[in-house]
Amino acid sequence: MAKPSLAAVTELLKPITWFPPMWALACGVVSSGQDFSGNAALIVAGLVLSGPLVCASSQAVNDWFDRHVDAINEPWRPIPSGRMPGQWGLYIAVIWTVISLLWAANLGTWGFGACAMGLALAWAYSAPPLRLKKNGWWGNAACALSYEGLAWITGAALMLGGGLPAEKSLLLALLYSIGAHGIMTLNDFKSVQGDTQMGIRSLPVQLGVVKAAQTACAFMLVPQWVVAGLLWQWGTPMMALAVLALSFAQLPLMRNFVKAPCDKALSVSAFAVPMYVSGMMVSAWALRGIS
Repeated sequence: MAKPSLAAVTELLKPITWFPPMWALACGVVSSGQDFSGNAALIVAGLVLSGPLVCASSQAVNDWFDRHVDAINEPWRPIPSGRMPGQWGLYIAVIWTVISLLWAANLGTWGFGACAMGLALAWAYSAPPLRLKKNGWWGNAACALSYEGLAWITGAALMLGGGLPAEKSLLLALLYSIGAHGIMTLNDFKSVQGDTQMGIRSLPVQLGVVKAAQTACAFMLVPQWVVAGLLWQWGTPMMALAVLALSFAQLPLMRNFVKAPCDKALSVSAFAVPMYVSGMMVSAWALRGIS
């Protein structure tokens, strides 16, 4: 049986997508308030888990079960193009999932639990019978929770010896997960035609591109404003103002996006999302100074 090349496997696992969960895990590490010294190996192990293992697994799972949609939207991808022959896409998805669970088993109860939940959501997002991605509300929620909230919780849990993170940390992880729902919607504007043909009810398909763009922006902005309010209430006004300023800086990009959603979704991803995730790190550092 033909085997895929290393280049095709790497493309399937999409290293460029590993940054968001690795960043969220780093935010969790910072939010824990624990000393970084002496924990470098543990932090690296967590980063490997969140990016090259769990996120890569989710990408392989998604590409395998999306191969028919990708044949319309992105036929150059490894599976529809034939560079990933036979059922190798599925084999890699299963193997990477098992490796991820084995890796996480050494990182404490909460770290393992967050990893297992993230992988379960990845499979539920793409695979039948659930295939949550068929509805943009549920599918984007599953991705957002996996990429941001669970990765944040894993990072904090690692630094706490596998224990449960503090309530404030969990609350910020949840809020940034809600905001990430809007970020996930940005990815749907490039595939409206294929999603419509294949019966995938992404938000642009359900709401139309303008209303979906407005919804994505609202999902991104409101949690940031809630975080800013909480940080102010918790006694870190400068951090609160920094998060607020970063959210306001996203507004011009979002206005242009709403006017031309399909054309400007990439610009929001490229410039507004980095400001969003910068606010995540600001809020994580804020927690270090809160008792």
